[in-house]
Amino acid sequence: MLPFISSKMKLSDFGTMASILPATEKMPVLFLGHGNPMNAIEDNEFVQGWKTVAKTLPKPTAILCVSAHWETKGTMVTAMEKPRTIHDFGGFPKALFDVQYPAKGSPAFANETKNIITKTEVVLDQQWGLDHGCWSVIKHLYPNADVPVFQMSLDYSQTPQYHYDLAKELAALRSKGVLIVGSGNIVHNLGLMAWNKMNEPNFGFDWAIEANEKMKKFILENNHKELINYTSQGKSFDLAIPSPDHYLPLLYTLALQEEKETISIFNDKAVMGSLTMTSIKIG
Repeated sequence: MLPFISSKMKLSDFGTMASILPATEKMPVLFLGHGNPMNAIEDNEFVQGWKTVAKTLPKPTAILCVSAHWETKGTMVTAMEKPRTIHDFGGFPKALFDVQYPAKGSPAFANETKNIITKTEVVLDQQWGLDHGCWSVIKHLYPNADVPVFQMSLDYSQTPQYHYDLAKELAALRSKGVLIVGSGNIVHNLGLMAWNKMNEPNFGFDWAIEANEKMKKFILENNHKELINYTSQGKSFDLAIPSPDHYLPLLYTLALQEEKETISIFNDKAVMGSLTMTSIKIG
């Protein structure tokens, strides 16, 4: 039985509470290519891919999302009880801005995350909420918003190796029922998108397909070193990853892969030439 939760509990008390939560079956880890924010309200093949993978998952105690859309100086974890739904985009239909994803937060697991990370000081954040990199995909995994969700930010001042090493410190959460989700796109170059190919299925420029295939090869071979050193992989990678924000969540997912854990790839298609929806499940 869980301890009685008093309205007078302090935030520090939640850390103690999380630390005594019972161990669970080890949760899988996901990287989800989130793509266009409109995927939040559409029912397309990518949405169906997310829904299908959700059916294979044990019900989480909570979800920790590392989204491409929350970059900070330093590392932060949302620790509010009721995170707001952030509509961090423009130029889309009102129906998208009307979406609310009212999942609870998890102050207990936010504090647990702060406690298990030794690589840096983690700040407990009360301002951010759930950005669209998070809620636009998680709403399809758990449409009833019945699983608490908290986010961890990406420190834009740090190297890929730093992020990979930091992610490894999150491993203990998997055995406490936390589903860890990286949300981004492994090929993501909005500046080169072919808008005239919007309705052409699985259209990718040669360099995008080359980078995507090379990344998948490294992933399936467990060759994380080459993926961490992505800036040394040549022109196709340079074009695929013009900035690291959408790529780094992949490293958070891969860092949590344990020896002999199975890995599967789904939603593996290109969109408008310069973006791929490639997604990964570990475990």
